[in-house]
Amino acid sequence: MSYDLIVVGGGPAGLAAAIAAHDKGLEKILVIERDKELGGILNQCIHNGFGLHYFKEELTGPEYAGRFIKMLDGTGIEVMCDTMVLEITQEKDVHCINPQNGYQILQAKSIVLAMGCRERTRGAISIPGTRPAGVLTAGAAQRYVNIEGQMVGKRVIILGSGDIGLIMARRMTLEGAEVLACVEVMPYSGGLQRNIVQCLNDFNIPLYLSHTIIDIKGKDRVSGVTIAKVGPDRRPIPGTEIEFDCDTVLLSVGLIPENELTRTAGIDIDPRSNGVVVWENMETSAEGIFASGNVVHVHDLVDYVTAESKKAGIGAAEYVKLGARRRENAITVQEGKDVGFIVPAKIHRTAYDAEIFFRPRRVFNTSHILVKDGNNVLAKLKRAHLAPGEMERVRLSRALLDAIMSDEITVSIEEAEEND
Repeated sequence: MSYDLIVVGGGPAGLAAAIAAHDKGLEKILVIERDKELGGILNQCIHNGFGLHYFKEELTGPEYAGRFIKMLDGTGIEVMCDTMVLEITQEKDVHCINPQNGYQILQAKSIVLAMGCRERTRGAISIPGTRPAGVLTAGAAQRYVNIEGQMVGKRVIILGSGDIGLIMARRMTLEGAEVLACVEVMPYSGGLQRNIVQCLNDFNIPLYLSHTIIDIKGKDRVSGVTIAKVGPDRRPIPGTEIEFDCDTVLLSVGLIPENELTRTAGIDIDPRSNGVVVWENMETSAEGIFASGNVVHVHDLVDYVTAESKKAGIGAAEYVKLGARRRENAITVQEGKDVGFIVPAKIHRTAYDAEIFFRPRRVFNTSHILVKDGNNVLAKLKRAHLAPGEMERVRLSRALLDAIMSDEITVSIEEAEEND
């Protein structure tokens, strides 16, 4: 079968992209989801805080997903759940399999990649100690508690202060567990400030910055952990050990964009973020294949995923209707001082405007974000606070894009002077 657009992933990114493409005139659209229902990770995120930017009201994860699932009504957008995509090609063939139809090869005029991300596991960070039961990723624990109705432990240590870990500290406490501590190897938290306040401070859960787990004890089940302070080189400092008696360790130690399909298709990946390299319209290095959401970069708010995914859907519709955009004479966006990965990596000269997303490498107080064309400062934006746990964005207007004379711009951060 042939489609105008096939969207791989039925979470918030995929749904927003499909609806945006439909609104721009594409008629034959298919959304493929490997789970048995649409909604993606939002189905297990029963806490509130979603939708404040996009819907201008506070929703839970399932409510946010439900809004977009409802938008599918009357659109004619096809949905294929419980279906695993095995391969995509640059010719836009989609190889997939499910119990109903078996193995299929579907043809698309355009594709949007919206597979989301996965959690780093214990093996990825090599924690020493035994291998007992009771060591889980925070997302796995969230699914057990919120969807399966199973409690995963009574005395809990959380390693890492990403948003999922912070939220699970509160969730486990509300379910009757005792969360003994949240332990973070960096000197700053990896999560949103609001989650630190609402999930740790409000429940008197201590946050040990510049600490890590150096030993997990237990034979059949976790019986305790040892943490220690780390130096600037992230190596444990002897004599700083603290022992905890616990039965559960939850890991919130980072998310990895789910890009195995992308790699096998030969599409460019950014080695710094492990995300797809995209243009400002969310097109990848393969013409007609777009990407959005956490396969591109790990977002802190689902509202930003939605906005980005609408760009991908609109870009796919324009590609099908108008053909490929010219790529010569493009503007390359480079990371400058104290800036991590940059999205997008390239901007078309014909773009109406462009939003640049990035994360700082460290915590800043009053500072400036600089966008430069060589030595020429195109934009200088003041910020009262910057932190790696919160994504930053800069909008470049058409006028600013017209002012770029070279083929490369850089984004950097500098601390403000006292009188700035």
